[in-house]
Amino acid sequence: MNKQLGFWIAHFNVVVVCIVLLGAFSVQFGEQEIPCPLCMLQRMAMMLCAMGSAYVILQARSGALSIPEFAAGYGMSILAAVCGAAISTRQILLHIVPPDPGYGDPVFGLHLYTWALVVFVVVLIDSGLNLMFAGSLVTDQPVKFGSVSKGVIGLFGAVIVANLLCVFCQAGFHWILPDDPARYELFYDLGIFNAN
Repeated sequence: MNKQLGFWIAHFNVVVVCIVLLGAFSVQFGEQEIPCPLCMLQRMAMMLCAMGSAYVILQARSGALSIPEFAAGYGMSILAAVCGAAISTRQILLHIVPPDPGYGDPVFGLHLYTWALVVFVVVLIDSGLNLMFAGSLVTDQPVKFGSVSKGVIGLFGAVIVANLLCVFCQAGFHWILPDDPARYELFYDLGIFNAN
């Protein structure tokens, strides 16, 4: 196997999570479906999953990528995926009994929280495989940290900032998100929209 493959798999992992989160934004703003607190926790868990792969990329930037650094990155992803899977499962179980239609409209036949569980299971499998083959995927030679790596890390940073802004707009100056959100509280707190 190519000894730098682990470095490029980490890029792929980050990009895929960013695409999933951008898809969640398209549903949120395109379909006008404001995410509930469990949805936001699932997004945070996905960002933490990608953080493990981003850690691998950033560690490789300074030189050779060692097996302990590689394992630490994917260990972070596994812990985040387990937490995210638990949150997704909780939301699935809240809406599993008929005639509950579920929260939000289905996408390709499944609700977003069900897709989130699929993403977390895939992250668990991917991280486990990366750890199993770490000896074949990691090189002791310096890895090039070029424009592709900078672009992937920049995209990930932008997705994190967008999610932070989304939560702030949704919660406003309140400590908690509403269980069944119907509006972006920040705009009402600032008086941009009339509360009536």
